[in-house]
Amino acid sequence: MREIILAFIASICPGIMYNVTRRNLFWVGLSGMFGWITYNSMIEVTGNVVFSSFLGAIIVGLYSESVARFRKAPTTVFSIPGIFPLVPGIAIYNSTQYIAENNLLEAATTGIQAIACAAAIASGILLTSAVFRFLKKWG
Repeated sequence: MREIILAFIASICPGIMYNVTRRNLFWVGLSGMFGWITYNSMIEVTGNVVFSSFLGAIIVGLYSESVARFRKAPTTVFSIPGIFPLVPGIAIYNSTQYIAENNLLEAATTGIQAIACAAAIASGILLTSAVFRFLKKWG
């Protein structure tokens, strides 16, 4: 429960930083919270960090596209702060630390994992955005 609340707060803070209106801040927090719940659930089921990041990003993308239409706001208002809890910051930090310690094998392992997670997050958001644009064009 603590992680869910922290994910909510971790999405609201960038929302404040990016001047999201007060009426949308709660919805921004939910975006990150839903993405984190999905990520955390999939980590327990699959144990694969990259796949879990991808599914978390898809949920953030689906939520953002849906709420953006409901709240009459741009999708990026909800998607950008919503992915903040998913960003592999600790993996990037550990990779940098391993480089400083001259532990190059661990640095490469964690660095590649961080890059793969970042690519999975970008792909998840891109995929949902493309699907919604396709449906809007044909709908």
